[in-house]
Amino acid sequence: MLPTHETSGAAPLRGGLSQRQLNMIALGGVIGAGLFVGSGVIIGETGPGAFITYAVCGVLVVLVMRMLGEMATANPSTGSFADYARQALGGWAGFSVGWLYWYFWVVVVGFEAIAGGAVLSYWINAPLWLLSGILMVAMTATNLFSVAAFGEFEFWFAGIKVAAIVAFLALGSLFVFGFWPRHGLDFSNLTAHGGFFPNGVGTVFGAISAVIAAMVGAEVATIAAAETANPERAVARATRSVVVRIVIFYLGSVFLLAVIVPWDAERPGLSPYVAALGEMGIPAGRHIMNAVVLTAVLSCLNSGLYTASRMLFVLAARGEAPMDLVKVGRRGVPYLAILVSSIVGFLCVLAAWVAPGAVFTFLLKSSGSLVLSIYLLIAVSQIVLRRRTPAARLRVKMWLFPGLSVLTAAALVGVLVLMAFDPNARMELWLGLLSWVVVLALYFVPRWRRGPAKAEAATHQPTGRANRVLVLANKNVSTSELFDVLRRVDAQQRAEYFICVPVNPVDTGQAERTGPVFVLDATVTAAQERLDAILTAMHGIGLSAAGELGDYRPLRALDAAVRRFRPDQLVIAEARSAWLRLGMVDKVRAAYPIPVIHVVPGQSALSSA
Repeated sequence: MLPTHETSGAAPLRGGLSQRQLNMIALGGVIGAGLFVGSGVIIGETGPGAFITYAVCGVLVVLVMRMLGEMATANPSTGSFADYARQALGGWAGFSVGWLYWYFWVVVVGFEAIAGGAVLSYWINAPLWLLSGILMVAMTATNLFSVAAFGEFEFWFAGIKVAAIVAFLALGSLFVFGFWPRHGLDFSNLTAHGGFFPNGVGTVFGAISAVIAAMVGAEVATIAAAETANPERAVARATRSVVVRIVIFYLGSVFLLAVIVPWDAERPGLSPYVAALGEMGIPAGRHIMNAVVLTAVLSCLNSGLYTASRMLFVLAARGEAPMDLVKVGRRGVPYLAILVSSIVGFLCVLAAWVAPGAVFTFLLKSSGSLVLSIYLLIAVSQIVLRRRTPAARLRVKMWLFPGLSVLTAAALVGVLVLMAFDPNARMELWLGLLSWVVVLALYFVPRWRRGPAKAEAATHQPTGRANRVLVLANKNVSTSELFDVLRRVDAQQRAEYFICVPVNPVDTGQAERTGPVFVLDATVTAAQERLDAILTAMHGIGLSAAGELGDYRPLRALDAAVRRFRPDQLVIAEARSAWLRLGMVDKVRAAYPIPVIHVVPGQSALSSA
């Protein structure tokens, strides 16, 4: 059985993301509450020169997305940049990027739920924690229903955000360039209140980390593409449009905000877009923009849960999180990964309610600088993988490689160094580095404690006189490895054999490269191919062999096969870490009073008991 027991007739419920949905996810991915609300904070700290901050950050995000697009079109993956970091730099990089990106998004989910509750409180008189909790429940339900439901909600959320920005750009341009009733051409706010850099040029660069964190979201399209019918084409289209999105939505609107509203105007807790609409004399501006901000918050909350759950799914597929997190329901969603991410989001809401000045502040600051570090690893990964990738697979190429790639990585390092010398950003940097240290310790310490891999000592040699041999092919094993084992347990080649292949998305490798919405069918296909290949090889040398696909849980698959076949010898092909398998081979040896041989695929060491 698969991780769901309701696979029959489920295909219509598991429709993936359509191209129109992915296009809108990519289009609206960079438009969040960070733009509608956070831009006012940035302008208030830096003055009209905030436009320069957004321009610098926009260039960096565009370059990083181009690099990510190159890797994603050459090798589409649900894990996206976590997988690329693993391939380029090693397991530690993929492990840390995956867990830290998940950590970033679950904190964002909690933050956005609180922001959404605050917006709702403008119309509804209810406790903030209750309103935030209602939003969390609603978006969790959306993600649990199906990936198509997530895509459809995100399509309309992003559509409203895009429409609002386009409308603001149109109206703001008419106002600024003198085509507005009773208002002429006027750019005086750029210099009339202390100059273009009223607080110094340093503040322009000191705000880079906060602005980049607000722009996070464009890369979600490369993760979601794994759940489309054509991932390569989907990623190529999404990443090619990022330049237009950044230039138009961020640079255009922030420039208009700086021109329309004096940077030092008092607007505590007010969106700068509300202030701009008020300056232009548009009625009901506050209600209109609050509705748009709520839409942006719900969009970010929705996509945040999606992104965090898919990253957990991939970590589990790689054996870097509990394997149960790859369980996929009949609607094609990794429901356990969604629920775990949602629970952490709920805990963040509670932390903000119980201890807003301590726990939640720590969570926000410790996750804020992580984006820069993750973007840096994306850049380094692209530089490494570009040289390993055949030219035919490079449908999207980084411009001016390798010079521009190296320059991008150097610029990201420079921003991190600037944060170390900026009193306002220093704590955020150190807390982010602390988060890296904790995650790296979780990766290296268990490996250090286990020590170097050692062959298990055999307690006795098989007799060579087996009559009925059950093989649990939990991992791919070469025919030479398998036949070497079979010669030990059945020297005369007279035994009957039964091959059991668990239909497990992790052990077949499908969870690593196939999106959750398609992983069930892909897992069945891969498991059947493994079974057919082993049976064909065994029949080819004259052995009597039959087989079946088993439960996705290897121990249950084995138990069912033992009761059906009644073997006198067991052979298990298994290579997963003991801490994830909880000593599967040892449990088998304790459960069955017959010899068990453990085959470690790719190694010559065998153990028998």
